[in-house]
Amino acid sequence: MARASKWLRSTSIRTFLVYPLVVVSWELLLNEGRLRFEPWFPPLLAWGYLQFRLVGRYRIRHGGGGPGMDTPPERLVTTGPFAYCRNPMYLGYIIFLLGLTLSLRSELSALITLATAIWFHFRVKRDERRLVERFGQPYADYIARVRRWIPGLF
Repeated sequence: MARASKWLRSTSIRTFLVYPLVVVSWELLLNEGRLRFEPWFPPLLAWGYLQFRLVGRYRIRHGGGGPGMDTPPERLVTTGPFAYCRNPMYLGYIIFLLGLTLSLRSELSALITLATAIWFHFRVKRDERRLVERFGQPYADYIARVRRWIPGLF
């Protein structure tokens, strides 16, 4: 039971497996066994997943540590995708969920996406406090020059 609980606490498992299964099941139930599918938006699903996966590999290779903040990076990473956005992995999750929402035109998925984006925003604020403690002034300087979410915007 504890193993299943830990598995479901994984943001990756929830985002890339549980949420899509719940949304597809809900939409099938709601629409009498049919999905309303928009073929223009699945590339967002691929983009979000690949951004999460590839940026994660980059962070581990250049910063050490493990995935997520349970095993924080050993070195500050400010190059590659991190030179443009402080949270490109988390942004990958949101892009994936946005792709799910638009691909299935799902109100449930829109709610999940919004709730996840808000949750990530608060998680990022907590992560940033921990990273300032860990890396000090170099991380504070990084915060001053690189946006949290979208390069050049916010």
